[in-house]
Amino acid sequence: MAAAMGMLPAMVSAELESMSENELSDISGAGIGLVLEDFKFAHGTDVANGQIFKIGGIKSSDGQDVEIVVNQLYIAGAGSNYGETLSPVNLGRLVNPFTIDVVDGNDLGIGDRAVLSIAAPTKVSAMEGYDCLSTGATAGSGVCSSRPMTADFAGERPDIGLQMNITVGANQSSNLNIHAQSAVIDGSYLRLWGDSDRNQLAGEFKLNFYSPELSINSCSQDGSSCGSRIRMQDFALELALGNKFQPMFLDVDGTGNFVVEVQAIAKPAAGAIGADGLRASSDAATWDFYNDYYTNPELRSNLSIGNYSVGARDFGSARVEGMLIQYLKIQTQDLAP
Repeated sequence: MAAAMGMLPAMVSAELESMSENELSDISGAGIGLVLEDFKFAHGTDVANGQIFKIGGIKSSDGQDVEIVVNQLYIAGAGSNYGETLSPVNLGRLVNPFTIDVVDGNDLGIGDRAVLSIAAPTKVSAMEGYDCLSTGATAGSGVCSSRPMTADFAGERPDIGLQMNITVGANQSSNLNIHAQSAVIDGSYLRLWGDSDRNQLAGEFKLNFYSPELSINSCSQDGSSCGSRIRMQDFALELALGNKFQPMFLDVDGTGNFVVEVQAIAKPAAGAIGADGLRASSDAATWDFYNDYYTNPELRSNLSIGNYSVGARDFGSARVEGMLIQYLKIQTQDLAP
């Protein structure tokens, strides 16, 4: 699957500011820290001025050309009214920034490897953090470092949105709109290293995504009429792909398709685990290994939706907790004939 993208210039505004002595004292100097203050990003299509953000080179299953025109992609301050009013936002904090670093794999349980780490602001103790979902959260209410917007502070929780038209062949479908309000990704990270046994790129990916409202709706091509909006309020996703016990391998096969595989957990040797499953009748080291694997909450994925609604119809809450991915393989396919 090949994709070609034509983009118009984006609108980005940010400002660098000096750090106080207290803020400087909390900086370790390890790796690269990234903080964007008064940041606003807008990118999209303006047909009247000949500016089009288009993604092409995609085929449908029956061989028709698929064209995606992005009307708007934005990252801005909370309260944007689904992208109608864009204001600045801060991304990261000087005492807890986004980071890019190379770390010792031994400290992460990844033996004798240098690990590239790209991470969002970390979570903090509940005594100093903020509730991850509440737009009125105060210090001491939760474990997220990013602060919500207030009357005199832009906050560190952006509104994020994507509006796009999808055309398949001659069929111009309705446009699709996705919006996340006051989004938080604290505690998310991507770690990558080389695996010498499989000669592949290995990694682990943790995505924490919190939003008081994640919404999806579809409108006519000109945006004049829209269908019912799907709203997921108090949306919380904690997704874990790969870990020190079973890495996530990234590869490209001989046909040029992308392959993601979460390696299956190794089976215990015969007799290593007692018939009753207890530690006393098992090899202690083997039993401890599997106990750590099955009881570690950091290896499990969770999804929680406080309230799910479609238009005026309310379907209540939904929750999936403690999902453990023991094996996963995803492979892209060229669907063109």
